[in-house]
Amino acid sequence: MNARSRENILVIGPSWVGDMVMAQSLFMLLRRQNPGCTITVLAPDWTRALLDRMPEVSAAIPARLDHGELALGKRRRIGRDLRRENFTQAIVLPNSFKSALIPFHAGIPRRIGWRGEWRQALLNDCRTLDKDSFPRMLDRFAALAFDASDRPPAAVPYPALVTDAGATANALGKLSLHLDYPILSLCPGAEFGESKQWPPEHFAELANEFLRKGWQIWLFGSANDRIAAESVMADVENEFLDRVEDLTGRTMLGEAIDLLALSAAVVSNDSGLMHIAAALGKPLVALYGSTSTAFTPPLAERVKSLHTDIECRPCFKRECPLGHKRCLKELSPHRVASAVVELAADPE
Repeated sequence: MNARSRENILVIGPSWVGDMVMAQSLFMLLRRQNPGCTITVLAPDWTRALLDRMPEVSAAIPARLDHGELALGKRRRIGRDLRRENFTQAIVLPNSFKSALIPFHAGIPRRIGWRGEWRQALLNDCRTLDKDSFPRMLDRFAALAFDASDRPPAAVPYPALVTDAGATANALGKLSLHLDYPILSLCPGAEFGESKQWPPEHFAELANEFLRKGWQIWLFGSANDRIAAESVMADVENEFLDRVEDLTGRTMLGEAIDLLALSAAVVSNDSGLMHIAAALGKPLVALYGSTSTAFTPPLAERVKSLHTDIECRPCFKRECPLGHKRCLKELSPHRVASAVVELAADPE
């Protein structure tokens, strides 16, 4: 074991589901270079369910900080408490000033991150981002696994979450779910806003088509997505309701991951669940409205990303500034259904 393989690495993780999924590629590269290293991730407590399903991560430390909270004193105390962990380097994934404070106060010898928010004094390996060289978030995370003078590999490994059979069985039992029919999982919500959400009536039309084919439908999302899910359920044909499960707000994140892994196919808006489905290797149809695949695409082989080509997209707005949401309304259920059929028919 060489000296570098004994690196004790602290990663300051992101606070969004999709971003944390993409961070797994960085962890993979760190392990590939330094098989004996330890990787500890400091991130919001809810991310533990994701980190537990990333075999590259040695430990997780909950960052007990509210989203957006500066909390200078609290960050200083957390950093000083971490000094006893003897981290040899820190990689700071968020671009904010505050995210670099804890490694600074921890006295970690090497502190790596991209330049941003006047934090050059906090990072002693602070790099200037070339957006053309690193166009995707994935590429920007991956580059931090290497020295600034090194050229990262052209092919960055995709995230690959693992699930546990026992935990999956527990989730099935808790929610009285069965596997008698193939599962089409639908993710009708998106935290970003309604400009990312395919119309509920389109999801319902898609659901009815696959219910007629003998599938079952599972709806995934947080409690915030219940209204969207209820709107889908309202348009499901009554004779099929016994094969539809609305799981929005009923699962912890870990349970949602384990249950999504049972899907024969997934249809999702551009959301954290979309990135989870991709990292599980599920056949995935990703629906794009106001956003684009350019920066944070779903990272998997069996994916079809669908969008319309109207002149005003992508606008990256939370709500349609023109009020028509044509970018999503004109993405037809028939087109999405055809993509599901094509992907589900492909061999693993």
